[in-house]
Amino acid sequence: MSERDHILIGKSHKAETLLLRRANRHGLVAGATGTGKTVTLQTLAEGFSNAGVPVFAADIKGDLSGIAVPGDGARPFVERAAEIDVPYEPDDYPTVFWDLFGERGHPIRATISEIGPLLLSRLLDLNDTQEGVLNIAFRLADEEGLLLLDLKDLRALLAFVSENASALSGVYGNVSKASVGAIQRQLLVLENQGGEAFLGEPSLDILDLMRTDRSGRGTINLLAAERLMNTPRLYATFLLWLLSELFERLPEVGDPDKPKLVFFFDEAHLLFDDAPEALLDTIERVVRLIRSKGVGVYFVTQNPLDLPDAVLGQLGNRVQHALRAFTPRDRRAVKAAAETFRQNEAFDVETAITELRVGEALVSTLDAKGAPTVVERTLVAPPMARVGPATDSERERILRTSPLAGRYDTNIDRESAYEILARRAEEALREEEIPEEKGGLLDALGDFFGTGGSAGGGGGSRRGRLTTGQRVAREVTRTVVNRVAGQVAADIGRSIGGRTGSSVGRAIVRGVLGGMLRR
Repeated sequence: MSERDHILIGKSHKAETLLLRRANRHGLVAGATGTGKTVTLQTLAEGFSNAGVPVFAADIKGDLSGIAVPGDGARPFVERAAEIDVPYEPDDYPTVFWDLFGERGHPIRATISEIGPLLLSRLLDLNDTQEGVLNIAFRLADEEGLLLLDLKDLRALLAFVSENASALSGVYGNVSKASVGAIQRQLLVLENQGGEAFLGEPSLDILDLMRTDRSGRGTINLLAAERLMNTPRLYATFLLWLLSELFERLPEVGDPDKPKLVFFFDEAHLLFDDAPEALLDTIERVVRLIRSKGVGVYFVTQNPLDLPDAVLGQLGNRVQHALRAFTPRDRRAVKAAAETFRQNEAFDVETAITELRVGEALVSTLDAKGAPTVVERTLVAPPMARVGPATDSERERILRTSPLAGRYDTNIDRESAYEILARRAEEALREEEIPEEKGGLLDALGDFFGTGGSAGGGGGSRRGRLTTGQRVAREVTRTVVNRVAGQVAADIGRSIGGRTGSSVGRAIVRGVLGGMLRR
């Protein structure tokens, strides 16, 4: 169904194709529910695979999973093939199933550090103040050489930030315990939504999305998104993280003969609904610039108005299925969609959009010079793989024989921030006796980490009654206070001048903070 330099989309009075060398100029597949968007997506994915281009697509309802199984010769598809004069040849395609939750595909994971404070803030829906505190936590982790891999690493660090808000404020700026508490609550919400399965190791190597099989066909990577759709913020953040990773990892290639990878983002409105301005700017920038990395992005949505104008303007290849004009917003969508096409004198585009039948679309792609072609009413070519879901047994068989079987399936919990800080705290406790103190936030931290806290009052040593969370907070407190002392000493030394000034500065700091450092 595809030649060396193009993909067949369908047929009007002529074959309507998508040039591979223009496929990285992004695209849009739009239309009302039930008009054939998913079949069009599958046709395009099969075409890219035949051309040796790997594909990544979110499988919203499980309907795309049938692409891994040969077509069953359903009558409508056989008739459509005959109608547009192409042979119907059932085929299956190299497919890898993925799932953020590890239930219906290989798990996809990313570490806390890879996500970064910006995307994590968007995922947690933090305000500017809370985002600032999260940035402080990440900065502290970098300076201390602490790996942030999973949620317990971030929780340990945030617990320390809360306990030592005053000391950290003098170094990094104002830190509010209330803000830390808000972040911790949002982390709990994220965990309840299944986000803990996404955050950890082994993290995804994006090159594993860019594989071809032995015959040179591109692998079709399908993300099981039935459950993921219930957490749209996690879905949007994951997709944006994936695009950002590709942008950072891949070299500049300009306009290659064919894309290195093509993304299909189904239910694209979830990327933009209620998204803050900063996130919209990030999406627009990534979409605009990732083209030169050889990556094509295709948005699949019901209504073109679901996408911001700045993003819509980047989409050069368009397949528009029928839209219904029942409401004023529907009529605006029809008019807006019609105006984006290069008009065809043979028919009225705005009227045609409301008259298209199932499996028919208005198609306009970029020609060899990069200009949009005149829009044509097109009968979309049928897929050669099964249209509909794969069975559970078929999915399990494909997972067992996957080239990535075993690479991502087992979670790894290597030594990171939580474990390192806990070990340091244990070592510190062996060297000193800890006087009795009244229980407070550190005791509460023990309960938070699930390792128990101090019980009751009474005298004597607290050795053995400190929880892991308390030891983590205590040890990091010591480190940060030492850093504060060094900075203050240097400032005093510079103000006094010379080696003598530095000595005086250190003496003053030891006098003021000595009690804290010895505790």
